[in-house]
This record gives sequence, structure tokens and C-alpha cells, in this order.
Amino acid sequence: MTLSPTPTPVASVPSAGPASGAIDGAASTARPASQLPAPTTATGQVVLITGATAGIGRTTALHLARAGYRVIATGRRVAELEALRAEAPAIMTTTLDVTSADSIAAAVAEVDRLTVGHGVDVLVNNAGFGLLGPLTEISDAELRRQYDTNVFGLMAVTRAVVPAMRARGRGRIVNVSSMGGKLTIPFMGAYNSTKYALESLSDALRLELAAFGVDVVLIEPGAIHTNFGDTAIAPIGQFAASPYAAALARAERLRARMESTAVGPEVVARAIHKAISRRRPAARYVAPWYGRLLLAVLAVTPTRLQDAAFRRLSYLSPTQLRDARA
Repeated sequence: MTLSPTPTPVASVPSAGPASGAIDGAASTARPASQLPAPTTATGQVVLITGATAGIGRTTALHLARAGYRVIATGRRVAELEALRAEAPAIMTTTLDVTSADSIAAAVAEVDRLTVGHGVDVLVNNAGFGLLGPLTEISDAELRRQYDTNVFGLMAVTRAVVPAMRARGRGRIVNVSSMGGKLTIPFMGAYNSTKYALESLSDALRLELAAFGVDVVLIEPGAIHTNFGDTAIAPIGQFAASPYAAALARAERLRARMESTAVGPEVVARAIHKAISRRRPAARYVAPWYGRLLLAVLAVTPTRLQDAAFRRLSYLSPTQLRDARA
């Protein structure tokens, strides 16, 4: 595997001056600049990870720190960030709510302080969540909340770090999408639509930023063992009186079917590492790799057959709904 050229060591960059460490009213959990860990390999790049308090983000932070990257892990939950730093003292942390402009500005200022003005070499946009439910039953407020985090928040963080990357003439943005950005699953339409949007946004960013030396890479995970499913399935009780109640009552069974093929978050962490370290990264990495086989099969399968299969898997055929109500 070919590594990217070694960046200018962070400590050699002149300081941009002090910055506030308080974000969203909470004290920053980040380590003072004087305690910046020295790189343990030739990489030494500063990697900012959003949504690093659990799942893929947390696992990626630990993986990249072990590989010698200067990791700044961010998230909204201070206690979880403290636990991460306790497990891996080399990781720097600071709170960040991607839906808050003030929080983003304060986090960028804190990153500049921590890196003595160097800033971010690699941004891993991982923050996001899944909203489960029939589209006609999901409120406008819930749909906006899904987009605020998965789309608008991601773009806001990206806009905050891109100017420094352009000025430096190099950088890399890794956007964690999903195989759900290539296929739509019943009751996951709100989430899937945000990932479809991310796929297109990332394609546009890749084209627009290449001339400035900034690469944009998509990671497309399949089913992964994290708390994502717990978060997504938690609110389905609100649809108990909906026309879809019979199908949603079997949501746990559907979840079990999906998770029977799931892999650990370390598989995605390795894909992200590959996207960062390759001199010329691919535009997309599916994780696990064999998820490409499913996408290839779906690409040549008639839509009517796909629809029939997904309806049956989701207990949405007329017969299944009738039997469940009986």
C-alpha cells in the first residue's frame, strides 16, 4: 500500500494564537497544545473525525491513532469522549455538534489551537443517524432533523475546513455514506435519501476540489454491528396506530435478518484507513468488499423483482399484512 507524502510536521507550523476551548456551553475535553502527541510513524497527519463517540467513528479513531495519525475525535457526548481518551491517551478530543454553527466555529478554533495553527489534513465526516418509519407517517420536523445531521451538518463542517486545505494545496475528505445510498429499503427511506444526497454531494465535491489538491472519498458500509440499529428502531412505537403497524411489529425480525450478515466496525475503519493512506484513492470503498456483489446483482435485476423482494423481506406484501392483522 502506498502512503501519502509526509505532511509538514504539525509542531513546525507557527501558532495561530489561542482559541476558545468552550463549545456549546461545555468545557472542551481537548488536551492543551503543549501535550500534542508526537507522531509514531511517518504519517503524522491530523485527522478530524465527527461522530466519534460510538460505533464506526470511535473504532476508526482508535484504529488511526494506533497507525500513528494525530486523531482529533469529536462528538456531542463529553463523557463518551473522556472514555475514549482514557482508553487511548494519544487521541485528542473536543465536543462538536455538527448541527450548530457556533459549535462548528468553536471546534475549528480549538483544532487550530491544538495543532498550533496547522489545522486539519484529513476530515472524516462520520456523524449521522438513521430514522426508521413509513415516509408518510414521519413528521416534517423529524425529516428535517435527519437532514440537518446527515446532510447539512456534514456540509457545514466541510465548508469550515476546506479553505485551509485549498490554501495548503492538499487535503482529504472522507465521507461515510452507506450502501443505503445505492439502494432503498422500506421504512428507511428518510435515512436512505440522505445517503443518496451525500453520494451526489461527494461526487460534486470530488470534481470541484481536485484542482486544489483535495481528494474526496466515499465509504459505503453495509450492515455493521453498532448501536445504529438500536437508535433507528427505538421510536417505531409511535407508528402503532398507522396502517403499517402490522409490518413494523415485526421490525425486530427484520433487523435480525439484516444483522445476520453484519460485520464489525473495524472493517469500516480499515476501509477509511485505506482511503486516507492511498496516494490515489478510489472514489468509493464498499465495506465489507463483498457488498459490491450485492450492488452488482441489483444493478442488473429488474426493478419489479427488486420491489417484490424488498416488500416480502419487510412484511409489506398484501398477504403478509393481512395475516399479521388476523
